[in-house]
Amino acid sequence: MFVHPFMVYALIAGTAVALAAGPAGYLLVLRGQVFTADAMSHVAFTGALAALAFGIDPRIGLAVAVLAAASVLGGLGNRGRADDVVIGGLFALVLGLGVLFLSLYSSGRSGSHGTAGVGVLFGSILGLDAQQTAITVIVVAAVLAGLALIGRPLLLATLDEAVAAARGVPVRVVGYSYLALVGLIVAQATQVVGALLVLGLLAAPGGAARRLTTRPGPAAALAAAAIAVASIWIGLTASYTLPTVPPSFSITAVAATCFALAALPRPRTRKSTSPETTGTGTTETVRRAPASVPSDDQATARTRAP
Repeated sequence: MFVHPFMVYALIAGTAVALAAGPAGYLLVLRGQVFTADAMSHVAFTGALAALAFGIDPRIGLAVAVLAAASVLGGLGNRGRADDVVIGGLFALVLGLGVLFLSLYSSGRSGSHGTAGVGVLFGSILGLDAQQTAITVIVVAAVLAGLALIGRPLLLATLDEAVAAARGVPVRVVGYSYLALVGLIVAQATQVVGALLVLGLLAAPGGAARRLTTRPGPAAALAAAAIAVASIWIGLTASYTLPTVPPSFSITAVAATCFALAALPRPRTRKSTSPETTGTGTTETVRRAPASVPSDDQATARTRAP
């Protein structure tokens, strides 16, 4: 598998995207903004179609569209966090524009090259070259640096916005920055799994990490990154072994399976001792030593005592 350059490029680019998509997706789940990522994936598709319709590199259209959508969602939302009504309105507008640009793209001179549109929809990770892989790694490195910079204030603002604002955290600026980073991740992940399946690479590892870890923080983000990287490697290996299986499907299928396994109910252990209520009103486990049984001589001596 490693003797083929296209597989090496796919593994490098996919691993880089997964390292950023895992922590960012975990924060999306924690902040309740999964619908935002879904909207951005459709924005990425529309931006790529617009670029193709006007004869521009689709990667430029991806980046410009998702960054513009992040600015709109951050500006219309409360403290950089848009609600479902705003996201739904943007969703409808973007889908309408996508239909328009698809019509222009199909009727133009580039309409015969339908593989470009299919690649945006379902990803083209096996078609990446050395230059595209290098650009992906550089963009992901910048995203990871940005997440590390705003990670602590973003987590505080996620758990309690009022406390974060009282401690001097610029909640709106942090929200804007986070949406911009998510947009860049979506733009890069579109090349891996496509615009239609990019939500699986963001939400599934993040949701699994939230169920596997008890406390939010770096450990949960690392768990999400590990699940995302494992999904990339297992999915690409399965696609290489079974050529009829598309890599985008196998990657998202592995991620969804990890989430399903993490969502299974866990058995609860029970203590063998029975709880008793103390005088303070709290329930504690009291262990009592067995009372000693007096012998016959001791009982006789007690009855004869005056």
